[in-house]
Amino acid sequence: MIKEIFAPKLKNPVFIAAWPGMGEVAYRSALFLREVMEFKMFAKLESKDFFKPSAILVDKGIVDLPSLPAGIFYYGKANNSSDIILFLGEAQPPLEYAEELSVAIINFVKKYKTKFIFTFAAKPEAIDHKADAGVWIAATDDEILKEFDRFSIKILESGQISGLNGIILGVAKKRKLRGVCLLGEIPFYTSQIENPKACANILKIVSQYLGLNLNVLPLIERAKFIENEIDKLISYLKGEVETSLNTPKPLSDEDIEKIKKDLATYTKLPQSAREKIERLFKEAQKDITKAVLLKSELDRWNVYKEYEDKFLDLFKKKQNPHQETQ
Repeated sequence: MIKEIFAPKLKNPVFIAAWPGMGEVAYRSALFLREVMEFKMFAKLESKDFFKPSAILVDKGIVDLPSLPAGIFYYGKANNSSDIILFLGEAQPPLEYAEELSVAIINFVKKYKTKFIFTFAAKPEAIDHKADAGVWIAATDDEILKEFDRFSIKILESGQISGLNGIILGVAKKRKLRGVCLLGEIPFYTSQIENPKACANILKIVSQYLGLNLNVLPLIERAKFIENEIDKLISYLKGEVETSLNTPKPLSDEDIEKIKKDLATYTKLPQSAREKIERLFKEAQKDITKAVLLKSELDRWNVYKEYEDKFLDLFKKKQNPHQETQ
């Protein structure tokens, strides 16, 4: 179920788990941690136990089974705080496997005497994409809520946290593991696009709580870029119609529905999937037989047209080796 490559020696580790979800908030927050800290892989989830193919891939009449999403465990050594076990799941399994998967993961990290878990999620709100966005919290007990009072975050009084990013925290509580889910506010009409601002706001709290001294400036810069792109999309959808005061008209319900639909199309490819595609392109440049896997992944996400020229260039280079040295 979980294949352990080796067993690192860890000091009072905390556990952070994340899967893709709305706004890519959970996954991108954890991915940022992996990128800026020196995390090393030490175990892998056997995906075949939790993911079953729901369709086959077809390429020029030839069928194949799709590759299964990966789930990787990493560890990071901290200088002045607890060590960290980080789990990144490329995709969420069907809900009927959610609790079983959560139990397996929690049992595994408890072997390392883990006593605290962080999960992350998005909280869609009726806010503008350039507005200040808050962070909400749900915890396994009242004492933890008091510990986070100093961060001026809002308590989620009622509601639900769907998917693995929520379910695993409930399972953790049953297994006597304390922890929190931090939810970053995102505009509800941008739930299909990554939200680095929400990631940055969450990671600021994690950094202070664990004493990590994280620099989230790259996320803030990325947030500005995405906000400008959303501005362009809104201007386009509204035809850049302005009032006599030179300010944009308020969004109508019809405008919002159109924005949500267009953003879903604009952002149909999650960042995690895009990174996998880029990795397959690099592999195919070295070994053209990998192009079959690459084409399957492009078809899986229905983005072949977006990458068609780049994909065909792989074969042009192989047919004319002189081009490779230019």
